[in-house]
Amino acid sequence: MTDHVHGPDEDDNASGQAAAGRFSRPRDLPQPKRLSEILEEVAVDETRDRISVGDLLQAMDGRAFGALLLIFAFPNMLPTPPGTAGILGMPLLFLSVQMMLGQSPWLPGFIAKRSMTRDALQQIVSRATPWLARAEKLLKQRLTLLVHPMAERALGALCLLVAVVLMLPIPFGNMLPSFAICVIALGVLERDGLWIVGGVILSAVAVGIVGAMGYAVVKSAMFLLLNAF
Repeated sequence: MTDHVHGPDEDDNASGQAAAGRFSRPRDLPQPKRLSEILEEVAVDETRDRISVGDLLQAMDGRAFGALLLIFAFPNMLPTPPGTAGILGMPLLFLSVQMMLGQSPWLPGFIAKRSMTRDALQQIVSRATPWLARAEKLLKQRLTLLVHPMAERALGALCLLVAVVLMLPIPFGNMLPSFAICVIALGVLERDGLWIVGGVILSAVAVGIVGAMGYAVVKSAMFLLLNAF
């Protein structure tokens, strides 16, 4: 019986196959579910008659910051009754502070226990997911340094500032800040730094415009008060 001696070519092939195996494994891992898919699954879950904010938080798992920021900011992009921005802005403040401090996302009970019927959620999801799915097709992992934990803390501070501006009682002043938060949230969700850059630029524009509107409102109110007496 003779021992087989590996030649250089065989050793190279073996090492090449081993390296290929190492690098090919991540491709076999399942891709994480997108937000549109998670929302659709929650909306069709017949085991629940009502869906609470806490249920959504649990369903989002590790992607909760981006997902919840998007969920609470998106309705403010649309014309809503007076006071809606204040109600929906409170969760944004809580989440932004936690993101800034590097904490795990959580919401106090009076927010987490708020719920809606599954039918109402289905109607919202059926309208929102087509637009969300289109946005998700444009998203991809790039400039991932901007979703580093320290970068996310800075984004949390920015979202906190924008959330405060969003809650100001200025007519239609909540739409642009909400859009900026939504763009940042989508970038965080899909680890797309390019969208985060776009959201940061939109945030600066929103703060500038809404801040100027707020200043004009205050100046007008002071003028009226001073001339009334």
